[in-house]
Amino acid sequence: MTPGTGDTVCDVVIAGGGPAGSATALTLLRQGASVVLTDPLIADPGRRPEWKLGESLAPRAWPLLERLGVIGRVADGTHTPYFGNLSSWGGTALTDDNFLYDPHGPGRHLDRAHFDRTLFEAACAAGAVRRAHRVRAVRRVRDHWKLMLGGETVRAHYLVDATGAGAGVARRVGAAVRRDDRLIALATRLPPGGTAQQPSRTSLVESAAHGWWYTAPLPDGTSLAMLMTDVDLVAEHALHRPRNWWAGLMATTHVCARVGSGADPAAVRLRIVPAATGRTRPAAGPGWAAVGDAATATDPIAGRGILTALATGVTAAQAVRADASGDREALGRYAERVQAIHAEYLHARTVCYRAEDRWNTRFWTRRHSHSPELADGPGPRG
Repeated sequence: MTPGTGDTVCDVVIAGGGPAGSATALTLLRQGASVVLTDPLIADPGRRPEWKLGESLAPRAWPLLERLGVIGRVADGTHTPYFGNLSSWGGTALTDDNFLYDPHGPGRHLDRAHFDRTLFEAACAAGAVRRAHRVRAVRRVRDHWKLMLGGETVRAHYLVDATGAGAGVARRVGAAVRRDDRLIALATRLPPGGTAQQPSRTSLVESAAHGWWYTAPLPDGTSLAMLMTDVDLVAEHALHRPRNWWAGLMATTHVCARVGSGADPAAVRLRIVPAATGRTRPAAGPGWAAVGDAATATDPIAGRGILTALATGVTAAQAVRADASGDREALGRYAERVQAIHAEYLHARTVCYRAEDRWNTRFWTRRHSHSPELADGPGPRG
């Protein structure tokens, strides 16, 4: 290609510096590709949010982190041990799924912002060129992409969308986002001393009439508590109001026992975070691929968000390399693989929700039967 004067030229532009984008970058850099990694929040520390939702990293993620060469960085971080999951689902008793015999040892309760930054910095240290801008426009010009990052023009042979469930870049190049539900999280962080007891180093899930509750300790000593429910139910029952949210939490058995009742409901500050199941179709095309939530976004009950982000990043990078080496079916095979993985997940999700039959409410009846997809459609073309 013949770049314009002053254009930045690279093999791959990756939009999004979360775990999926960083895993893609690390894999491509090991293959000898030149990479521009752009993320306005992670690349510019002054624009990072105060905190992100905590997340638990299961032991099965360790082999992927080792493959990416970052396991030491993660292990040395501010994260705390995660010994398994407790759940009250389909009955009142707690069931225990622990990692006692896992060959990889315990997982980690993550300082999520620190985890994302660790992977991003590892990719930059490996040679990725960082940019603190969103992709403003993208256009296909013969065999390459022409993108606008802030006021900079970048030309690249390949484009990877790691921007999250909105898949804004993939939609710009003609893909469509299909959503299966309108699940959201209403979450807060409870300060140290606000819990009823010293928190167990486990996550805890408990089903309720309008969804399910989750709590887990965070590395900084606070605890995450959140309700997973549907957007319309939030409006109908005013669950976004802290007192109503708190009343729902106090009506639980196990989450209430762990969190306690000493906090002031008026002091609760809720964050509302989209958590819908969805997928991008196709997840790849000529010269581009989507990874992480931009490819397949799953219900948090599956506990596979970070694992999928890392795995799709590695696999997409391998498909890009194969395509560059002349295998013109590689990106198509990657898209088919993402579709198959998402289909397997949808089946597992249905089995999971059908195991809870105590609640004859809309949240649960929706998940006991097949619901039509909600199409966002293709986005604007750059």
